[in-house]
Amino acid sequence: MKLNLKIWRQKNTEEKGALVQYTLEDVNPDDSFLEMLDTLNYKLILKGESPVAFDHDCREGICGMCSLFINGQPHGPDRGIATCQLHIRRFKDGDTIYVEPFRAKAFPVIKDLVVDRSAFDRIQQAGGFISVNTSGNTQDANTIPIKKSIAEAAFDAATCIGCGACVAACKNASAMLFTAAKISQFSLLPQGRVEAQGRVRRMVKQMDLEGFGNCTNTGACELECPKEIKLKNIARMNSEYLKHGLCISLSS
Repeated sequence: MKLNLKIWRQKNTEEKGALVQYTLEDVNPDDSFLEMLDTLNYKLILKGESPVAFDHDCREGICGMCSLFINGQPHGPDRGIATCQLHIRRFKDGDTIYVEPFRAKAFPVIKDLVVDRSAFDRIQQAGGFISVNTSGNTQDANTIPIKKSIAEAAFDAATCIGCGACVAACKNASAMLFTAAKISQFSLLPQGRVEAQGRVRRMVKQMDLEGFGNCTNTGACELECPKEIKLKNIARMNSEYLKHGLCISLSS
């Protein structure tokens, strides 16, 4: 296959970037999108040019590193997959493919297609955990009875890989689906209820401090999420936030 690539090149955060055109001949349709970029970089290196910088790690749709905006869609035209799981056979011979980094104020471009998503780490650090006292006879989590439907809902929320597709898809660059998923995976379980009040308030506060926008329920985040995290997690987060806000008001 022949592909015409228009790829965003940007030297660093301070300098302006631009789309640069490349042409690849004889691309294997069974290659993944990242393998195609590997081929391009190999050719660029042979010519003494700077390779295209892009994030990747597991290449199995687990780590969430391969966050690319392909033809105007986070992770490309397929649903329920990350960029590394997208194959060239999804495109046609002679297609022009636009490849850009995720666009958000809270995701500054580091170089080319690599963005700084450490804002997600700081949201997680604000409350996406449970504190367990390991001294004494701590109850084994497996001995706590939990309804199957609740356990599955918590697990579904926990499958979020923090790739940032929800932010890239949202017209407001909102991180509410990510934050809600990280809150839900704890708030649904008894182990997470102990710190629920502080968790939701701290994580939402950090989300706002990072400069993410607000949710207007267009549903683009759910549509583009490679793990298909549901909007109902945002409703759960809002409910938790309002409930604990009311508790604080009544107690003061």
